[in-house]
Amino acid sequence: MTAQCIMVLGTTSGAGKSWLTTALCRYYARQGLKVAPFKAQNMSNNARVVASVNGQGEIGSAQYFQSLAANAVPDVRMNPLLLKPERDTHSQVVLMGQVSPELTNLPWRGRSLKVWPQIAAALDELRAENDVVVIEGAGSPAEINLSSSDIVNMRVAKHCNAACLLVTDIDRGGAFAHLYGTWALLPEDERALIKGFVLNKFRGDASLLSPAPEMLQEMTGVPTVAVLPMWWQHGLPEEDGVFDDRSVARGSVNLTVAVIAYPRISNLDEFQPLKNIPGLRLQWVRSPSELAGLKPGDWIILPGSKHTSGDLAWLREQGLDAAVAQHAERGGAVLGVCGGLQMLGEALIDPHGIDGNAPGLGLLPLVTVFAEDKTVRHTSTRFTSSWQAQAEGGMAGGLMLPNAQKSAPGHAPSGSGVGRGDARTASPWASLAGVPVSGYEIHHGQTAQHVAMAVAGNLAQAVLPDDLGWCNAAGNVMGVYLHGMLEDAAVLQALFGARLQGEVPTLDKVFDGLADYIGNHFDAGVLDAMVAR
Repeated sequence: MTAQCIMVLGTTSGAGKSWLTTALCRYYARQGLKVAPFKAQNMSNNARVVASVNGQGEIGSAQYFQSLAANAVPDVRMNPLLLKPERDTHSQVVLMGQVSPELTNLPWRGRSLKVWPQIAAALDELRAENDVVVIEGAGSPAEINLSSSDIVNMRVAKHCNAACLLVTDIDRGGAFAHLYGTWALLPEDERALIKGFVLNKFRGDASLLSPAPEMLQEMTGVPTVAVLPMWWQHGLPEEDGVFDDRSVARGSVNLTVAVIAYPRISNLDEFQPLKNIPGLRLQWVRSPSELAGLKPGDWIILPGSKHTSGDLAWLREQGLDAAVAQHAERGGAVLGVCGGLQMLGEALIDPHGIDGNAPGLGLLPLVTVFAEDKTVRHTSTRFTSSWQAQAEGGMAGGLMLPNAQKSAPGHAPSGSGVGRGDARTASPWASLAGVPVSGYEIHHGQTAQHVAMAVAGNLAQAVLPDDLGWCNAAGNVMGVYLHGMLEDAAVLQALFGARLQGEVPTLDKVFDGLADYIGNHFDAGVLDAMVAR
């Protein structure tokens, strides 16, 4: 095993493990080292499609971004075990990129013996192929109720003799107690692996921290090696949930995009690029009142869901179903992605007990049937070129609204720079006609036209081939199976045009910014010493 292993542990969930691991991956990659990320077990409904021995599989989005930061090709060994919560007490288990019904049905503590050999093998392979492996822990390593079945924190650290950093969120308060308490609950052999404490999300005068770091070092022997100031706009999406609820925008707001944040929201990270578009406000919504101020030109997005029928029931309990329908009736733009697409249809049918049966929102004449096998793949395709012809040709294909407004739904008034396309075009998506798009699919559902409605002449307009996307007759409601559409440069250019020029940071710039940040705020020489032979 050749790689030096650096591990980022946290005193709590949300302490900053994921982004610090990402920053370290880029920091060491810029030193000319061959780097790979690793997280033994991730619990997240944000997943990406990557290479596996079976072709393609799933890993947590955080490890996907970490691999890109490391200039590595993402593969399933970087996150061998992925738990995708479907309910409060149940998760789908993905091992080495593939759904495992056997492990899904096992109790939590019954899994560790079965999965540890594959986790250890994946880590050892990465160690053999790289100079540095940057490892992310999960939750806290001091959850002593789980230590006997641990497969993600100190068992991993001991397996590879990792040099560990323990990070805490000082903005929450109690940071020094969190650090000391975590250290104190660890056995001696595990304490010895903690090489530095990191205070994250600090706001204020760093000189006021003294003498706490010095006292902590006296008690533990562990130095505080970094104080990282609060940084709201670092550019990485949140991994575990919708923590960034602030509705902010660059410049004056002329387009609001409201994303429904239901309990089992998945792949929310794909909306991160929207935060960087001038004049666009990205808003996470959980109640009808938050949609009350939307204009017809604003968007509502129904994102992916790990439990579509459950999130659809929640949507109805909140009264959001009526609010979404009212926005669509006014000609407002509604976009459904994967689970959101399934919700927009007439019905969910579940013959195998995968997700659940439910009536849909009825905004698209479609029906979804859940299959036993899961579709997991990268997809490159193109929006149908006939779309533009229909928009230009009036009502042919149904993409023009009668008495169309002077500006199209989803587009600001002419000259504002938001959107592009003819002002007569009622469909907010018409500028996507013929545009190439790449993304990924992760879904059990298979969606098709509602047969009886189709016979009656009520057809959804196919906007992507191979049953990947449809639009309603009016052109303002669209559903797609393709995750990552709003990360695609060609799609962003088509929807937002000249406003993007030189203003949206690339991922590489984001990663470089993270590496610069930790390079500036860690004590001199600490990061380099951790990988020195």
